[in-house]
Amino acid sequence: MSLFDFKPHRKFPEYYEICQHTDVLRYLPAKQREYGDSYFMEEYMSQYKKSYYDDETNLRDMAKRRLSRLANFQKVGEGGDKDPTQKKLLEIGSAAGFFLDEARMAGYKTSGLELSPKEVEYAKSTLGLDVEKRSVLSVREEEWQHSFDTIAAFFVIEHIEDIEGIWRRLERWLVPGGCLYLAVPSSFGPSFQTNPKEWFSTHPSDHFFDYSVHSLKKLLSILGFDVNYVRPMSYHSYRDLSPRGKFPEWLYRMYANQFAYGDTIELIARKRKH
Repeated sequence: MSLFDFKPHRKFPEYYEICQHTDVLRYLPAKQREYGDSYFMEEYMSQYKKSYYDDETNLRDMAKRRLSRLANFQKVGEGGDKDPTQKKLLEIGSAAGFFLDEARMAGYKTSGLELSPKEVEYAKSTLGLDVEKRSVLSVREEEWQHSFDTIAAFFVIEHIEDIEGIWRRLERWLVPGGCLYLAVPSSFGPSFQTNPKEWFSTHPSDHFFDYSVHSLKKLLSILGFDVNYVRPMSYHSYRDLSPRGKFPEWLYRMYANQFAYGDTIELIARKRKH
C-alpha cells in the first residue's frame, strides 16, 4: 500500500498536489538537476554570502548543538542501552563532513552519502571519514535494514523525487528506538502562510515536496515514529503579513517555538520499539 495519495491542491492546483493521507505537498513545477561541485558551492554562497568552508566554525557549532539535542534521546556516553562507540549514524547529504566529524568525536560510528565529488574527497582524505559518492536511492531498502541508530538529513529530502523510496528507506534502515534527525523548509511559516505569491516566486525549482510540522507528524506516525523535538530554525517576523508580524519579537518567537512556525524547521523523531 502506498504511503501517499496526491490530489490537486484546492487553493493552488497549478503549483501543488496535496497528499490525502499526510498533507505533504508535491510541487508540480519541480525539475531534476545535477548536484555536482558547482551546485553545492554556488547555492551555499548565494544563500549565506560565504563559502561552505569559510563557514566551518559556525557549521561545527551547529553540529555540536544538534548532537547535544540528540543525546537527550539516545544518552550517548551516559549509560544508554548501547555502548556509544557502537552507535551507528548515517548522514544523507553529508557535504564535506563537518557534522559527521563532530558526531564521530561524540562517540558515534559514522558514515555518509554525498553526491558532490569534491566534498566526498575532502571528507575522506582530509577528515578521514567513511563517505561514499552515492545516491541514497541507489542503496536497496533491504541492504541496510536495521543498520543505524541515527539517520540525519539536513535540507536533503525535499530534493528527492521518489518520496516513497526515501521514506521507506528511512524507516527500514533505523533500528527500533533509533532517531531520525531532519531539517527541512516548512510550508507552515510566514512565507507560505501569509505571502504565497512571494513563496512561489522564490521556490527552489529542485524541491519536489514541501513539508510542515503537521504533515511530518502525520507521516511519521504512519511509519511508526514519535516526534520528540521540533523547532523553527529561523525567525522572520518581517516576512509575516498577518497580525503575528506585529508581535514584539519575544512574543513572535514564543509563538514560533510553541507551534514550530517557521520557514525552516528541525525535527527529531524516534522509531517505536513495538
